[in-house]
Parts: sequence; structure tokens; C-alpha cells
Amino acid sequence: MLIDAHCHLDSPDFDADREAVFERARSVGVAHFVVPGTTRRRWSGVLALAGRDDVSVCLGLHPYFMKEHAEGDIEALVQALDEPPEALAPRVVGVGECGIDARFGDTLDDQWRLFDAQLRIAKARRLPVVIHCVRANDRVAKRLRQLALPAGGLIHAFAGSPEQAGKFLDLGFVVGLGGAVTFARAKRLHRAVTHLPDDGFVLETDSPDMPLAGHQGERNEPARVAEVCRVVAELRGQAPAAVAAASTATARRLFGL
Repeated sequence: MLIDAHCHLDSPDFDADREAVFERARSVGVAHFVVPGTTRRRWSGVLALAGRDDVSVCLGLHPYFMKEHAEGDIEALVQALDEPPEALAPRVVGVGECGIDARFGDTLDDQWRLFDAQLRIAKARRLPVVIHCVRANDRVAKRLRQLALPAGGLIHAFAGSPEQAGKFLDLGFVVGLGGAVTFARAKRLHRAVTHLPDDGFVLETDSPDMPLAGHQGERNEPARVAEVCRVVAELRGQAPAAVAAASTATARRLFGL
């Protein structure tokens, strides 16, 4: 069994064939999907997916979409987390996707304010947090150390060094391994993958984004987490079944699935 620990199945990219996407994933052993929220406008679509038995969701405000966020969104996030529809409450398993994307220096101060507010929400509710972290691993690790979040979380789409991975693991976080590991040029990430403990990572696709090697320019989808699993297993010198079992157990533990 596999879990895609991070996939945006609420995306309009899947509107034409969403059920077929689920079917293709199930056909290769993907049995559960964690769907994060990115903007307040899209939370309703995320929560609609939470009605499925095979989907769990997170709600958050993504740093890439700073122009879409507005005053009042943090208060709305608190309300959405505290008062989800009763049937969906067990399916809301974390805060995110939130974080820092240092490629966008013009919004960096606002990103930090929004990120910090969401970290405090996660801490107060003892929820794991799903973090988008681009060119900011060390600064984000420093802030997480200061806040000491009790439920840890996921460093989504990790692409850093073994040392940076170790810092996140020491803070109670796990790293997400996705399409980036399938590229031959990702030598630093490959070294990190070989050093991770069995309970230090989850597998993910970030569908419809982050295509795997050989699939550039194509829509990504959860079925390809099986290929991510195969590559991670090869890098670690383990059987794919062992990597699948370990990553699934970690995702279950992290999100309380």
C-alpha cells in the first residue's frame, strides 16, 4: 500500500477526469491521498474531497499565492479548522500548505508574517504543519526550533542536503520525497535520501505539478508515486515494498490516518 502524502487533487487540472485519476492510482497500490489547501478560495474544493474515505486534507495559505491572500484569511483559517462540517472533521489533519518561497523577495516579509501566524495556529491546535520551503531551509529550521511545534509536520518537496534533512528530523519533522528524486542531476538530494532513517520520510507527487524525470511538461498524478517509491528504494538499497511500508507508516503517524 502507498499513500500520496501531498497532492493537489482539487486542482482544475483534474476536473475532466478526476475519478479516472483516482482509479489509476488505486491500480498501482495508492490507497490514500493527502490534499493540502493553498488559498481560502480553494478550501471549499479541498473540503469537498474530504468527503471521500480515501482522502484526508489540510487547510492553509501558500506563499506562492500572496496576491490572492487577503486580510481576514487567518481568521477564516482558524474558523475553518475549529468548525469543519461534523462529517469532515476527522479528515482535516493538518495546517498547510504554508511556508516560505525565497525566490520571491518582494513578498518575503509578508510571507514570514503569514507563515508565522499559521505555525502558531498549528501549535495551539497540536496539528502537524505542511511546509513549502524553497531556498530557505536553514531559516525555516531556525524558526521551527524557536516555536517547538508539538505535532511536527512535513517539509514538502525536500531538496536539501543530508545535514539540512537532519535538522528537520531533529525537530520532529519528516521530509517529503517526490519527483525531484527521479532526476539524475539531483546528487545532493540523493545523498540525503540515503541518509534518512526509515521513519524520516513520506512519498508524494505534488500533483499536478513536479513531474518526474521523463515526464517533463506532462500533468503529474498520484499513480506516479509508485515510480517515486521505486527510485527511492533503488537509492536506499531497499526493496520497494519496504520503502512503501515505511513511508505509509510514517504518513499514518504524522497525520493520524
